Amino acid sequence: MKKAVYAGSFDPPTNGHLWMIQRGLEIFDTLIVAVGSNPSKSYTFNIPDRLQLLKDSVPSCERLIFDDFDNKYLVDYAESVGAEYILRGIRSAEDYEYERVMRAINGDLKAEMQTVFLMPPRDIAEVSSSMVKGLIGPVGWENTVRRYVPEPVFKKLSQF
Repeated sequence: MKKAVYAGSFDPPTNGHLWMIQRGLEIFDTLIVAVGSNPSKSYTFNIPDRLQLLKDSVPSCERLIFDDFDNKYLVDYAESVGAEYILRGIRSAEDYEYERVMRAINGDLKAEMQTVFLMPPRDIAEVSSSMVKGLIGPVGWENTVRRYVPEPVFKKLSQF
């Protein structure tokens, strides 16, 4: 059984995140989508809201688990849930450099933990949670943002 963790802040979840989850389920027997907390970030949604938005946006599947973690290195969290793999997305050269360094550090901490990188297709490659939040506000933002997030997330964002 191949078990992987796909972790992120998911603030908010985007269509890019959904693509990663779908592909992760094609590759791994079990995929744990873990909402993490980064003390250097400021969040729009709390962890329970982010978990609920993910659950509402992804069809249920017995091989898909939603969880959260705090104050742990990702490799330690992955090991604690019995995962052998970490799933990460690379959208740009900057992502690649960051993820390359993180892969090296994770390897220093847990040499047996494998990292699998996926690159999303062009139409969602530029989508990030930060970008989505930055698009909210100007006249017509709804039409722009709607294309980058799942419907439950769009509905929640429309409440602001």
